Amino acid sequence: MVKQIAQIKQQELLSGIKAQFVHTKNNTIGFVELEQGAILPTHSHRHEQTTHVIEGSLELTINGTVTILTSGMIVNIPSNIPHSAKALSFCKVTDIFFPVREDYL
Repeated sequence: MVKQIAQIKQQELLSGIKAQFVHTKNNTIGFVELEQGAILPTHSHRHEQTTHVIEGSLELTINGTVTILTSGMIVNIPSNIPHSAKALSFCKVTDIFFPVREDYL
């Protein structure tokens, strides 16, 4: 099934963080927008996560290591590893989760 991302209902995950989700049999793909200064608190989950920064600058902390990601950069976050993020500017990112994120269905 073909969809326009703009036609997918946007959900507010946290203050300043909105996302649209597509679910396949094995993955969840999130199209995420973060307002400058938005913070995703430290958390972990059983899902492997790959994050690709499409636009902006994102400070990502993975297991205590801080990295600044900018447009075009991609990172893998293994299952059950603590991570957090702070948007240093307005950001657009694509997150891919395996397996499916049931909490985002």
